[in-house]
Amino acid sequence: MSKTLAIIKPDAVEKNVVGEILSMITKAGFKVLALRMVNITRAQAGAFYEVHKERPFYGELVDYMTSGPIVPIALELKDGVAFEEFRKLIGSTDPAEAAEGTVRKLYGESKAINAIHGSDSSENAEIEIGFFFAANELVKNGR
Repeated sequence: MSKTLAIIKPDAVEKNVVGEILSMITKAGFKVLALRMVNITRAQAGAFYEVHKERPFYGELVDYMTSGPIVPIALELKDGVAFEEFRKLIGSTDPAEAAEGTVRKLYGESKAINAIHGSDSSENAEIEIGFFFAANELVKNGR
C-alpha cells in the first residue's frame, strides 16, 4: 500500500466539480483515507509551497490557493506507487498538454489554474499528508 495527497484546488471547487473529480479518483482504484474542505491562510499556503519560494510564480500560487476553499485528500493505492499512478490520472501541469480524459484536461484552465495538486514523490506525499491530516484522522483498514 502506498499513499499520496491530492488537493482539489479553488477553481475546481468553484466550478462545483469536486464530486466528478472524486469519482475519477475512486474509479481509478484509490481509497480515500481522509478528506476535508478548508480555507487555508497565506501563511499555510506559503509553508506548503515553500519549495517554490524562489520561483517567480510563488506569490501567484499562494494567492490562488487562498482564493477559495480547497479539498485536501489523503489517498492510498493497494497496487502500484500511489503518487506515480495519481500523476497519470491528473495529467500534465498544463491542461493543454495533458492527456485526454485526465483531471486537468477535463477541468483545468491553465498551467497556473489546473484544478488539482498531486504529490510528486512518496516522500513528499507523507510530508504533505501530515500537513493537512493528523495520523489519527486517517482511516485504517477501511474503518
